[in-house]
Amino acid sequence: MANKQLFSSAVGKLSLATDALNHEGAPAYKLGPQEALAQYAMTGCLNSTFYASGHDQLQAVIEQAKQVSPKFIAQLAVYSREKGYMKDLPALFCALLSVKDSQLLEKVFFQVVDNAKMLRNFVQIMRSGAVGRKSLGSLPKKLIIKWLAERTEEALFSDIIGDTPSLADIVKMVHPKPANSKREAFYGYLLGKSFRAELLPPIVGDFETYKKKPTGALPAVPFQLLTSLELGPRQWKDIARRASWQMTRMNLNTFARHGVFADKKLAQLVAKRLRDQGKIKQARAFPYQLLVTFRALGSDMPRPICEALQDAMEIAVSNVPAFSGQVVVCPDVSGSMSSPLTGYRRGATTAVRAIDVAALMAAAVMRKNPSAIVLPFEETVVPFKLNSRDSVMTNADKLATIGGGGTNCSAPLAWLNAKNIRADFVILVSDNQSWIDARREGATQTMREWQKFKLCNPQAKLACIDIQPYATAQCYNGNDIFNVGGFSDQVFEVLERFVANTLSPGHFVGLIENVEI
Repeated sequence: MANKQLFSSAVGKLSLATDALNHEGAPAYKLGPQEALAQYAMTGCLNSTFYASGHDQLQAVIEQAKQVSPKFIAQLAVYSREKGYMKDLPALFCALLSVKDSQLLEKVFFQVVDNAKMLRNFVQIMRSGAVGRKSLGSLPKKLIIKWLAERTEEALFSDIIGDTPSLADIVKMVHPKPANSKREAFYGYLLGKSFRAELLPPIVGDFETYKKKPTGALPAVPFQLLTSLELGPRQWKDIARRASWQMTRMNLNTFARHGVFADKKLAQLVAKRLRDQGKIKQARAFPYQLLVTFRALGSDMPRPICEALQDAMEIAVSNVPAFSGQVVVCPDVSGSMSSPLTGYRRGATTAVRAIDVAALMAAAVMRKNPSAIVLPFEETVVPFKLNSRDSVMTNADKLATIGGGGTNCSAPLAWLNAKNIRADFVILVSDNQSWIDARREGATQTMREWQKFKLCNPQAKLACIDIQPYATAQCYNGNDIFNVGGFSDQVFEVLERFVANTLSPGHFVGLIENVEI
């Protein structure tokens, strides 16, 4: 007689056996080099997470990059910057291209290095020796010189905020030749050398004058240059009046502390700015940034500001599609999801946790799909009720209060199977480090439960959204399964294409390979 344990059930036998171990030492599926690199690109910040150090992530990215083509690295650099709004990994990919394919670096450099922060990231990575060289090299220097030349003196003056390296450090490294006397004067000012003051942009002169005698109107400079000076309520009101969207979001409590919102008209102006759809898009705002801002608001924050942030959140997730059929969204609320989203960084660890983003994604899907079933899970599904009419901010806050326990990615699928619930689209948001349901052989339990689910729901699809930079999954890609990494709102657009069957073969990798460079 055949061995009953080996041949007891057909369920799971059609699924591929696991070929890797995750960070909990449990069986998982190893992502291919392109898939793994894409996941790191869209979720990695090169800081320590719950399971891996920043150094581990860096080494993993470099090893995966050795196994893909330079063209894919270039495409991924552009995609992760333009679609994922990432900073560290796109700069790292450009640095890798400097040693792998200089022509491709030249093609994508200005698409990726689109502001001074990205320029500093690129230079810092190049000088660190992480990609095999500690000098910039002739082509990177040429590109940086061109980047500097294409910006006005006024724009470069705004770029002097930031260090390690500072803009002055970068200018010293590349030795740009001034194109005219105005640029020569500005570089002299920047580097602390002699310069002709009358050739400097007026804004520089205004700033230097104000530093000597801080009275009268504030110069129109980045407010970080002014914070070391003694500023009164009037000056703070001037700063708030002309602040950018992102600067406003980040300094609401500071404004309140300095009496800005005592002026009700100014409070209304700031509220209007916060909910401005064009400004939100231009700022490349992550929805989770709004969530952490909302949570951090002081108790004395005026109501119009609080409401404006909630409106801004609704706008930030407005591209969440209304999926046809029954939708189930499953946010992971296990202990490992308490990890800071962008990792631990001395003096600058984000207050946003992975669980916050999972909760936010679930709340956003429910907002556009009121009949959606929400199944928070850890070792098992956690019973929890949400009101689809509540704001995204409110529901995300409620979901994020759950937490703890081990990770069991198969739990929500097992729950659906046990209750014989029909559904068309299941969304799993997790770090994918499942171990409670570990099996010694064959497919993962998540794949087994999905196969059971498909018996009664043959047209159903499963999307596994990974929001932490690890290189394994609990399901492998197929026509009905899609693994995608990231936490920008771009993920929702990709899910819509997956459901509509308009993605190219390879799903996520296919999207990146379609990037034109």
